[in-house]
Amino acid sequence: MAPHHFALIDEDVGEYDTNFKMNPPLRSRSDREALIAGLADGSVDCIATDHAPHAFNEKNQEFDRAPFGITGLETALGLAISILHVRNKVGLPRIVELLSAAPARVMSLEGRGTLARGAHADVTVFDPAKKWTYHAAHSRSKSKNSPFDGWQLQGKVVATVVAGRIVSS
Repeated sequence: MAPHHFALIDEDVGEYDTNFKMNPPLRSRSDREALIAGLADGSVDCIATDHAPHAFNEKNQEFDRAPFGITGLETALGLAISILHVRNKVGLPRIVELLSAAPARVMSLEGRGTLARGAHADVTVFDPAKKWTYHAAHSRSKSKNSPFDGWQLQGKVVATVVAGRIVSS
């Protein structure tokens, strides 16, 4: 499941803003609540961003002609903590599992998604209390197609370690 499916509903599309055009499309409030319950109780295995960047000109056209997809990597953790943890009381250990160990298990990625001895040293360090505002214009992605521009989020990545080396902080 992608974060935009537990964060948004079909009504959020509004006046056919193409930043809300994704596949599968957004569903009803009751569908979103069922997805959140599934994430909390283990019925849903993992969270994946479905990061689908598009050039401005691709998304800046009629809704029916615009491609499906949004950027999702930079907002995934903040949405998970803000919506799942803060608003819906899903525990932080479950959120970490949904974003790391569970996807690695589903994809059969040996030594990934764990801090076990001998595992790959790929780690995201985050502050679950840090509040911040997402601005698409400041995104590190080459694309800016996000429905979360201007959203206040909680839970911020403070460092990323890949193969034992700090690559961002």
